[in-house]
Amino acid sequence: MDVILKKYHKDLGEKNDIVSVKPGFARNFLIPQGIAIMATETNRKILTENLRQAAHKKDHIKNEALRIAGELEKLTLTISTLAGPDGRLFGSITPLMIANQLEAKGYDIERPRILFDTVIKELGNYEITVDLHKEVKAKVKIEVVAAAK
Repeated sequence: MDVILKKYHKDLGEKNDIVSVKPGFARNFLIPQGIAIMATETNRKILTENLRQAAHKKDHIKNEALRIAGELEKLTLTISTLAGPDGRLFGSITPLMIANQLEAKGYDIERPRILFDTVIKELGNYEITVDLHKEVKAKVKIEVVAAAK
């Protein structure tokens, strides 16, 4: 008997996989537990349409991430903060500071998506990575300058 998995099952497969199982296992365990549904012709058509729509949505999200990445690559953020006479900062540059600067420029980026290669504790020019999508990352230039006292 063929069933369509509604969620991951370690022995059978991933969500939306069509698998063959014994009829008793399907009727007595998988279907009552909500793990699978019968793979009727109607359910197969619904699955195909849902997968097609999900793929279209994923493409749209990825294209939007690529567009934003292109804009971020051209951007240079200037962060003004307190620093000592030797150029060392009082504290460090945080993802919150970067997120606030990006928001001021019109980009709503979540803090966990802002990745630092190194800790920024001195004045100078740096490059950070913004993780926009699992396949799209953008490099943003940061210029850290001393604040006027």
